[in-house]
Amino acid sequence: MGALRTPRETWIDAGLAALATGGVDAVRIETLAKALGVTKGGFYGYFADREALLTAMLDTWEREAVDNVVEEVTRGEGSVLDKARLAGHLTFSGDRLLPIDLAIRDWARRDGAVAERLRRVDNRRMDLLRDAIGTICSDPDEVEARSLLAFCAAIGSHFLAADHPGRTREEVIARAGDLILNRATGERPDRAGAPDGHTVGRISP
Repeated sequence: MGALRTPRETWIDAGLAALATGGVDAVRIETLAKALGVTKGGFYGYFADREALLTAMLDTWEREAVDNVVEEVTRGEGSVLDKARLAGHLTFSGDRLLPIDLAIRDWARRDGAVAERLRRVDNRRMDLLRDAIGTICSDPDEVEARSLLAFCAAIGSHFLAADHPGRTREEVIARAGDLILNRATGERPDRAGAPDGHTVGRISP
């Protein structure tokens, strides 16, 4: 009986783990094989070369970062704003997706094809924010500005090294979420400071 073959998904997961910790230059076939405790021969049963693996890694990331997140958010309960906050939490607070996301942003600075992939993913995320914030704000310019601020807060907080005297980063991000997701100036609140019964909340860092 022959030895069990290392599954294709295992190679992809190992590649994403290497990307998250060491950047795209750390994704090497021999290094992955050593980490998996296998020979690199099995790799070529699934992938023509390293570029094929990198493409498969991006496909997996996009599916997990957008398709799976949207599917889980759609199944969830609560207001549109609640679902937007859940999407932010799933994407930017986890141990898996966040490090990969940040590594891909760095990779995209040096690779035009990756930059286009990132643009597509971020556009889908922005659409989700626009839909959510549009339920509490009728001005399209303000919806766009708030969506941008929400996205920048979620991502930028991981690059900012500044301290917040007397406050934790989590407390500041929570307050930023309250400000961004609050009702537009002049719009009548229904309850809990938001129109139409929506409650305000935080943006997950």
